[in-house]
Amino acid sequence: MLSLLLLSLFLAVLHSILLLTKGYDLVEDYSGTTFFDDWDFYGGYDNLTLGDVVWLDRDQAYGQGLVYVNTVGNAILKVDNEHSVAFNQKRASVRIASKASYAVGSLWITDMVHIPYGCSVWPAFWTTGPTWPNDGEIDIMEGINLMDHNGMALHTLPGCMHLTPPNQMGHSEELDCSTPTGCVVAETKPNSYQAGFAAAGGGAFAAQFDVAGIFIWFWSRPDIPLSIMKAASSKLPVDMSDWGPPSASFPATTCNITQFFGPQKLVLDITLCGSWAAIPEFYLPTCGNSGPTGICYNDNVVGPGDGFNNAYFEIRYVHAYTTGGIAPTPTAAAVAVASPKTTSTQTPIGTQLAPSSLFYPDGAVGSYMERGAGTGLLSMLAGAVVVCLVCF
Repeated sequence: MLSLLLLSLFLAVLHSILLLTKGYDLVEDYSGTTFFDDWDFYGGYDNLTLGDVVWLDRDQAYGQGLVYVNTVGNAILKVDNEHSVAFNQKRASVRIASKASYAVGSLWITDMVHIPYGCSVWPAFWTTGPTWPNDGEIDIMEGINLMDHNGMALHTLPGCMHLTPPNQMGHSEELDCSTPTGCVVAETKPNSYQAGFAAAGGGAFAAQFDVAGIFIWFWSRPDIPLSIMKAASSKLPVDMSDWGPPSASFPATTCNITQFFGPQKLVLDITLCGSWAAIPEFYLPTCGNSGPTGICYNDNVVGPGDGFNNAYFEIRYVHAYTTGGIAPTPTAAAVAVASPKTTSTQTPIGTQLAPSSLFYPDGAVGSYMERGAGTGLLSMLAGAVVVCLVCF
């Protein structure tokens, strides 16, 4: 009987260790010459954030040189900086959304060398559900004009709130996720946006979409965890044990993730002015002197495009991981959301509806606690092995 009890203990400890060390499995690799293959191009005016751009379709974007893969294999998405725009016209730009949708149990990591910035420029790397805002939105990277930091946010229906947990390193601003701004957390680490990001060689962003909550990280180039660099080069599962506390932490204790979020598509876009960057409160402090009128559209979008030389993404990769989902499989027919968008319906990746064991969102040293727990379990396992060897 004692032997059976010890064997049970041994198996339980082994299972716990495997959960801690398993990591997330790579299911989508957006990189290199095939980076753009599995994205849909919007192909229409910005009727979402009322920006002064036309988001080109795939053929137009390639034809005008607004998307391409450069000589070092990085994906470029940019605003047109080569043509003059007449008054009452809009400038060409790009918005793409992943063909795949990702359910709870997913993790996304992107390594970027350059993020768009400049007066009137509004870039974002974010996710959205099938119906907005019913199925939620996660803003992983977003900024406007000459902001000096990244902004992270959730957008939901009423009922989802953000109360700053002890393991969050960023600064909480708006707490109600149903407001127009969403529940916002400002990055406090240096070089998360604008010229500082590029000068540091870029960096990496990650977002964990878990039933226990939504957690977002940022690392400047010198601080990217070794686990991420290893996973990027090997395409093996990624281990989060050296990540440290997240910049933004939205635990499910005040926002039921499965209630407010459906499967998410990844989105990359650059708009100009619009319902945030053009508002005088946010535009004038840093960009009021960029032209004679003090108006975002008049002083930036209209006229020559050389003001947009920094309005581009340079992306090494976007990687999507899951804790147990399956690769997406197309359905028999695509579902059009709104013309002229190009959309596709697929089986969402990620099916993990229990809290992930890969991160504990209940303390300021969450992932370090996990590492310590793993060490303790290894000691217990070693002791159990010795005892069981004696028993058998």
